[in-house]
Amino acid sequence: MRVLARGFALMGRERDGLRQPGSDQARGIALLLAAILGFTLMDATAKHLTQLYHPAQVVWARFVGNLLIFALIFRGAMLPLLRTRQPGTQFARALMQLGSVVLFFTSLQYIGLAEATAIMDLNPVLITLGAALFLGERIGPRRLAGIGVALVGAMLIIRPGLGVFQPAALLPLAGAFTYAAGALLTRIVRADSVATSVMWSAVVGSIATSLVVPFFWQPIAMGDLWAFALLAIFGTASQYLLVRAFSAAEAGVLAPFGYTGLIWAGIWGWLFFGQLPDRWTIAGAAVIVGAGLYVWSREARATRKEPCATTDPR
Repeated sequence: MRVLARGFALMGRERDGLRQPGSDQARGIALLLAAILGFTLMDATAKHLTQLYHPAQVVWARFVGNLLIFALIFRGAMLPLLRTRQPGTQFARALMQLGSVVLFFTSLQYIGLAEATAIMDLNPVLITLGAALFLGERIGPRRLAGIGVALVGAMLIIRPGLGVFQPAALLPLAGAFTYAAGALLTRIVRADSVATSVMWSAVVGSIATSLVVPFFWQPIAMGDLWAFALLAIFGTASQYLLVRAFSAAEAGVLAPFGYTGLIWAGIWGWLFFGQLPDRWTIAGAAVIVGAGLYVWSREARATRKEPCATTDPR
């Protein structure tokens, strides 16, 4: 807990897009890999819990647990961290991130972890498209083609119009869009510290889910408390590792390693739930990853002055 406290204290002094001089790229990659591992373990824990409890209760536990850990870390500094010049934008950003978690966790009731993760991994190319449409960033025909190919990859996994199609597969697809919206709003509020943005997400998520969860509440079995605790711990620790990774290395260096989450999701799906992705899911994931790497390479060539590092909302 003391390590997390020191890390989040640094978050309060850092701004999105800033990099420490002489940063160690290898250390940043290692931190990112650890963060992705933690997030996929959180997702696997959420999938386990959504088989036993309503997703609303699982999402509530994720945000409230996150907030309780922040309360231990920040103590009296929580209210000052909520100060922002753009409260409306921060609120909208937090709602988008809440939506991503709700959609993703709900989908885990019905589809495999690898499938849901692969579809959610559309978000990097959607962020690029959204930045062009809403933030005025330039996008060329090659990047636009990469975005189109990524959507084709998602369709390979979802397979609409075929007998194997599950409507639940549309949930992580919608989650990818809300995640991208949250990331774009994060760009707009980047004058705030990362700690401020993270705190807004935790507070808004906790309040919103607390209003809803009484309608779906069921008593938590003592034997499941460990899973609820791990949900909060994995989420908080992974956020910390992610922020430290982007403080140590450039976003352009780290971007391709984010797709290691697909590997972990496949492993956890097989190990814990006996679910192996089919050939269409593997093919679709490969298309999404390839398109994402292509768009990333075009972004890296176009600009190295203003990389965007956003935290995973899950």
